Amino acid sequence: MSVLGKLTELYDAYVDTYREADGRLPAMMQLKRTHTAFVVKNAELIADGEGFSSEEREVALAAALLHDTGRYEQLKRYNTFKDSDSVDHAVFSHDIVVEKGWCRTPAVLKAVLYHNRRDLPDGMDSLTEIAAHTVRDADKLDIFRVLEDQVAHTDWKSDSRAFWNLAVSAPPNPVVVANIEKGEPVDYQNIKSLSDFVLIQVGWMVSGLHFATSRRLCRDRNHLAYRRKFLHKLTDSPAIDRVCDIAERVLV
Repeated sequence: MSVLGKLTELYDAYVDTYREADGRLPAMMQLKRTHTAFVVKNAELIADGEGFSSEEREVALAAALLHDTGRYEQLKRYNTFKDSDSVDHAVFSHDIVVEKGWCRTPAVLKAVLYHNRRDLPDGMDSLTEIAAHTVRDADKLDIFRVLEDQVAHTDWKSDSRAFWNLAVSAPPNPVVVANIEKGEPVDYQNIKSLSDFVLIQVGWMVSGLHFATSRRLCRDRNHLAYRRKFLHKLTDSPAIDRVCDIAERVLV
């Protein structure tokens, strides 16, 4: 069995401990298990598109599988995925993987630990850097899908836990808009509304996708066009088209 296959067995056995008596995962936990499967698939596409070596591919896919391990316990304990109201899910995930002894490969563990950081630390070796950038890109690419799925298939206006219970009908924070227009990372403490939540995803398209393959996948999946249209339903702020136009130029 491959390394990824063995890790998947261990991961799924762990997730199974959160199942209810009827065998189902709570809905928000199932959301994360499905998300993880898509992140691994995105990582595979990035590895193929960028021509990774076998070692680079192995660590990137392992990190993609393990990156959100802590989300299940986070939801069980705190009933939220918002880190500022609970725990840093990347640190939590890293610590669980280490505690379970599933993986001791430094590049994998560091990629899990750093995947939600605003900036990656300096001085990483090339293997860790590739793994970390792959997880970060693959994660963002599926967060794009998750938002679209939640809007299409849930009563997100009434139950917006997947969107941090943010205010739905509110204009974007000018600080968030300014960060994106300058190509700067957004401080999550400045996210005050659902418009901000969606705009940070547009910001990822401007400056947050590392690999050319990731930008191509984003463009081919029409994620920007979806967000432009959705944002216009949330707010009439002229900042929406300004920011989306910047992203459109980057993704060409």
